Amino acid sequence: AEELLGDLAKLPDWPERVRTMQANWIGKSVGVRFAFRVNGVTRSALGSPPSPSGRGSEVEDDEALLWVFTTRADTIMGVTFCAVAAEHPLATHAARSNVKLAAFIDECKHGSVMEADMATMEKKGMPTGLSVVHPLTGEPIPVWVGNYVLMSYGEGAVMAVPAHDERDFYFAKQYGLPIKQVITSAIEERRKKGDADVQGDGYAVFDFDPAQWKEWYGEKGKTTTSVSLYCINSGKYNDLEYSAAVDAIAADLNAKGLGEKKTMWRLRDWGISRQRYWGCPIPIIHCAHCGDVPVPDKDLPVVLPEDCVPDGSGNPLNKRADFVNCKCPKCGANAQRETDTMDTFVDSSWYYARFASGRSASAMVDRETDYWMPVDQYIGGIEHAILHLLYSRFWSKVMRDLKLVSYDEPFKRLLTQGMVLNHIFFRKPANGRIQYFNPADVEVKIDNTGIQIVAILKSDGQLVEDGGIGTMSKSKNNGIDPQQLIELHGADTARLFVMFAAPPEQTLEWSDAGVEGAARFLKRLWKLVHTHVGMGTAARVEVAVLNDAQRAMRRMLHETLAKVTDDYARRRTFNTAIASVMELINALYKFDDSHRVGSTRGGDDHSTQGRAVLQEALDNVVIMLAPIVPHISHALWQALGHDNAVIDARWPSVDAAALTRSSIELVVQVNGKLRGHIEVALDAKPADIEAQALADANVQRFTAGKQIKKVIVVPGKLVNVVVA
Repeated sequence: AEELLGDLAKLPDWPERVRTMQANWIGKSVGVRFAFRVNGVTRSALGSPPSPSGRGSEVEDDEALLWVFTTRADTIMGVTFCAVAAEHPLATHAARSNVKLAAFIDECKHGSVMEADMATMEKKGMPTGLSVVHPLTGEPIPVWVGNYVLMSYGEGAVMAVPAHDERDFYFAKQYGLPIKQVITSAIEERRKKGDADVQGDGYAVFDFDPAQWKEWYGEKGKTTTSVSLYCINSGKYNDLEYSAAVDAIAADLNAKGLGEKKTMWRLRDWGISRQRYWGCPIPIIHCAHCGDVPVPDKDLPVVLPEDCVPDGSGNPLNKRADFVNCKCPKCGANAQRETDTMDTFVDSSWYYARFASGRSASAMVDRETDYWMPVDQYIGGIEHAILHLLYSRFWSKVMRDLKLVSYDEPFKRLLTQGMVLNHIFFRKPANGRIQYFNPADVEVKIDNTGIQIVAILKSDGQLVEDGGIGTMSKSKNNGIDPQQLIELHGADTARLFVMFAAPPEQTLEWSDAGVEGAARFLKRLWKLVHTHVGMGTAARVEVAVLNDAQRAMRRMLHETLAKVTDDYARRRTFNTAIASVMELINALYKFDDSHRVGSTRGGDDHSTQGRAVLQEALDNVVIMLAPIVPHISHALWQALGHDNAVIDARWPSVDAAALTRSSIELVVQVNGKLRGHIEVALDAKPADIEAQALADANVQRFTAGKQIKKVIVVPGKLVNVVVA
């Protein structure tokens, strides 16, 4: 657990939220584990043997203890009750003589223990009639059974401090239990003393009110606004801040033999056995004489029979005597083979390493993994954040420790792609299940303002209800048939739309209009290339003879290439890469019209080099788009005169010389509002820039008849003309 947590720092190219989710799942908590002595109950009564207390302990040998773990030992003087899980021995003991409590415990045991459910369910409890002794004050503390306490986490019991834990606060309010404040802020104490400096309403948040929960009640050390917090109503611990209070309290508990500082982990052992037929067999043989014996290496792998027929009556392997019955590899006696198979997460935790050594017939992984691993770029959904991705990291470290591989972490860079959303349409019959309809089968009518009026099922003309936007799923019948899309627009169109509609890690809303827009863009590209190719072979670019327009076109090309390269390689923002190429193609259309042979706009003087620049630009455009639209890119690449496949072409290099500028475009404002653009020399003096800005026709239109008070020149950015 420590290594899995610490090595998250080795993964800077993983999404922050995935690393946070894993850290929370591993759940390292540094705090204090301590015990309350249970009044009137012995260890023997709970089914535990007496235990020597140890030197310096105040506990009798057979005295029952209620152990808890807390990260907020600084609030120990505010404990007003303890709560235990339904499965806790104290709860079982108390229920033997309390029918109502037994029924409540049974209800708790049948409730969900999923975290999402636990967070939202109603917090219920019932007193056990037992009490424990506060380890520092000697006060009796009542013990309750709470449905929000899990036996599988910590000690299966919690100290409850309603004043400084939100869950305990509302539980205490519900059942009328005491709320004792033991943490305060400097601001609250100064207000209580009537300090005039803190009388403003803005400090009301730092007043402790037992009737209302406030966020600062549960904070430690400092509040989110950096206000210091410290102990009050805590006897000798008064005025201590969080760390000092925890240390002092832990030391006092330790001196009594009742507790110590401890690190706890939320992470639990992984139970990998599954009672099913088809999976990776667990290579264990059960012998009555030798116990559980591993299958010898020479007999691995254990091969499953392939003719089992699952009939719903349990694991069919149990019924196969030819599989189950075997000899003990240790003593030779009759034995039985394990029929449980491994969790499929075991297989998915190392498949990538097997890909890297797939030709090996003698080992699960071989030295080829040293070359291929770790994975440079891994792509998967956020739903794998704390299962597959954590298991894979764990399994990699296991294989490393067994000297099978040499890497610590399996995946260098992680991209968690977003989900695709679409409209949900349905009908809810008076009696029966909800029926969902595919958006393609629904006609949506809108008014002249673009607002939806009704949605009608095309097949019967009757109304359907609009369920809004949701993730595409089979259950909601709101998916898009990719085959129909491919037949209508081609696979590249679908790829282009999905990659352009949103950054890959974000959700995107499906849009038929967006798909049609993607198709139109590809048709424009196709037309531009084939118009160019139809004019014959283009010459090579001769930089020395290019005119200003051609140099500007090359500069835009290489600026786009630099941005797209960065978007792909570093940022993984494919949507912005596509947008940049779209802007470039718009510019190429204008450039092509100006530099075509016989064009009335551009003339013939530089048409040869104009076509050479266009050829270079189109070559680069096709390569830049190839990762997104590989099929059309391959066809256009060969149409442009290349014999190889575009996938085998080298990624182009940015021509640094093409990026140099002799001039720059500046924004011109009048009283802060955009009124024009001017092109000025890079080394132009402020006075020259000012004169050029004032000479701009549009600027003159907005300054005519007005007094020019001053002209502000921001080098490299803008000119602002201030008029009265």
